[in-house]
Amino acid sequence: MPTVLLFSRQPLTTRPLQEWLDDTENSIVLVTTPKAVADAQSVLDRHFPRHRLVADYHSWATEQAAEEAAREHGVDLVASTSESDVLRAARLRARLGVPGQSTASATAYRDKLVMKRLAREAGIGVPAFTAVEGPMDLLDFIDAEGFPVVVKPRTGAAAEGVAILREAADVTAFLERGRASDVPHVPGQWMAESFVHGEFFHVDGIMRDGQIVHCWPSEYTGGLAERVFDHVHLGSVLLEADDDRTDVLRGFAADVVEALPPAPAPLAFHLEVWLTADGEPVLCEIASRAGGALIAETYERAFGVHLAKEGLRAQCGSALVPVPQPQVPAAIAGWVLLPPGHGDFVPPAEPCPVPGVELTVKLAAGTRRQGVEHATDAAAEALIVAGTAEEVRKRMGEVTRWWHNNVAWR
Repeated sequence: MPTVLLFSRQPLTTRPLQEWLDDTENSIVLVTTPKAVADAQSVLDRHFPRHRLVADYHSWATEQAAEEAAREHGVDLVASTSESDVLRAARLRARLGVPGQSTASATAYRDKLVMKRLAREAGIGVPAFTAVEGPMDLLDFIDAEGFPVVVKPRTGAAAEGVAILREAADVTAFLERGRASDVPHVPGQWMAESFVHGEFFHVDGIMRDGQIVHCWPSEYTGGLAERVFDHVHLGSVLLEADDDRTDVLRGFAADVVEALPPAPAPLAFHLEVWLTADGEPVLCEIASRAGGALIAETYERAFGVHLAKEGLRAQCGSALVPVPQPQVPAAIAGWVLLPPGHGDFVPPAEPCPVPGVELTVKLAAGTRRQGVEHATDAAAEALIVAGTAEEVRKRMGEVTRWWHNNVAWR
């Protein structure tokens, strides 16, 4: 069994790596944080004795510590669990000379500007876009394309830092926030693109060597950036096999994966795409990792494949679950994230009564919140299973109404 350097800031209490991976005691060198292993010290000691704790996970020092650990233990592979680690893992592979997703492939799946350039060159539909190296680039783009314009970090995730500019005042507000922005307003960090009007979807699955192994589309119930701005719920529903959009979106995913530099081993992917009024797909972005929120759990209910788990196992040299792509989902499933409000949280007094709904409350009673902080931020999350997409949407509405009628923020 190969020795694997694994980047992970996911809490061991919610992402049980010791259950997902084989022989972690002898095969995994875990680079993680004290916060991620809080309340899991016995798991860490037993299953991950060769671990490195880093104080500031996103600092450059973490990559130095990871390389030192990798060389000390003679690792054969490098793996990661989060989008923010995709590129650093690829760069470490290059330094160590070990196989896996290359820096060129990781860059294409992380840098949205590179991604869209490659997609456009392959004839794939993309919005008008440009690099924003300074304020004049943004102003030039607005002059050429008009409002609204979306400005986003090139390597952001979960709508981090995204701004929708609809008028001149929005431009001024974006430019003025530069010093306070989590993503610095410096060259190489930002891009702008035209706003796309259309239905919003995601396609999730497994890819290998530039080809789709397994995938299925879902329709979002709203936009990710809009959720942060408007503090509303977010969810999605799997499409049914006889939905005309299903084959269109699966074919589009295959085209995008083929257009980007391939990774030799299987990887999970998460693609976001609009369908315009005339039915044409337009690329939002694609990531070489499993989708967040309850996407992996929903996919598992439908197809028996947990994308986050299988994507990680493949990076660690383990075989994929031998589940071929079925023609139809075993069940139609969906999920919804119920947003935090403003004040101290008072949870529901009774369990959720809506059938087919598994509700998980994420906050302790009395937790003080001030609205949605990022796209997947939730006070509670609900996994919904039914026989049809229409029934999933109906139950999604029922659980959302029940939640708002039975919680308080004081």
